[in-house]
Amino acid sequence: MRNWRIKRLLPMKFSAIITVLTVFLLVSSCNERGSVHLDPNAKPYSKLSEYQFFTGDIKSLTPNKGVLPYDVVTPLFSDYSEKARFVWMPAGTRAVVPDIDETFQFPEGSVLIKNFYYYLDARSPEQGRQIVETRLLINRKHGWDALTYVWNKDQSEAHLEIAGDIKEITWTDLQGTLQHTTFIIPNKNQCKGCHEYKKELTPIGPKVRHLNKDFNYSDGTVVNQLVKWKLTGYLELPDQNVEWPKVAQWDDPAADISSRALSYLEINCGICHSENGPAYVSGLYLHTQTADPSHLGFCKSPVSAGSGSGGHKYDIVPGRPDKSILVYRMETLNPGEMMPELGRTMVHEEGVELIRQWIASLDGGCPDSL
Repeated sequence: MRNWRIKRLLPMKFSAIITVLTVFLLVSSCNERGSVHLDPNAKPYSKLSEYQFFTGDIKSLTPNKGVLPYDVVTPLFSDYSEKARFVWMPAGTRAVVPDIDETFQFPEGSVLIKNFYYYLDARSPEQGRQIVETRLLINRKHGWDALTYVWNKDQSEAHLEIAGDIKEITWTDLQGTLQHTTFIIPNKNQCKGCHEYKKELTPIGPKVRHLNKDFNYSDGTVVNQLVKWKLTGYLELPDQNVEWPKVAQWDDPAADISSRALSYLEINCGICHSENGPAYVSGLYLHTQTADPSHLGFCKSPVSAGSGSGGHKYDIVPGRPDKSILVYRMETLNPGEMMPELGRTMVHEEGVELIRQWIASLDGGCPDSL
């Protein structure tokens, strides 16, 4: 099966870039952490505005000093919502990279801020947006804590909600079609379930390979995010001359389809389906560095799928997406069968099509699958 080889991640060297951009270090504001209000070991605020992550009209999401925006190469699908991500760390602290393949190790007091929103009309963002929720991950003395803040109707404030919520959302998509979703805001336990790694709550996105991309900052500069984090004092990069990995952008038609598919599966499924995730017993490890085809599901029978198999024998049948359990579970909305089981109420049509095309491009088939 000659197409089963998984291509390595895209490399990039930063030494030349950092040399050119060291002028940024002369700007005194680079290391200022602003007037954010946060005691990592105190009770959480009841209102998002009390943290002062944002300045001016809060719904503009204009970051305070030291609140750094960022993005990931391939994002998690959440019912077609847009996301605005930020990071903040206490003065004099920075994240480190203990292992090139692992999540950054953040200092105590760090906060990851993720805002979920919908444009009223995706074709015309200037018409406005509806922010649904803001999720905070705060690194406290005894580990990460997940908090959810739900925005009110007039977008003037977001309030802490431990029990989760449900919001009916309507918007017009890029094709001009009116869309509707019942957006599920997770409760505290559900947050832990989606972020569990090595039996602890942990961030998902902040890894070298996920942040290795350019970002257009509000000051007009376009800088690689890893370089920006380093120059801002937020990240310690141990070696400027190594080749940093990068996942493919899932919807980039110029990229290799295998790399795109694995990037999509890693961010949407890999936190559970990994050697250290809650679904490790399945033996299905959906991330970009999995080299063993059987661990990617090729001709692999599920450990326990029940009706979630859709009547199929194997997780992935090379060349046969319609015979693959993975595709079935991405397409269904039946509770107990759909995957991911949390975080969506809609089928990601474009994501499913990518996985279908990838499986169809693979050679081989499986026993008794034709």
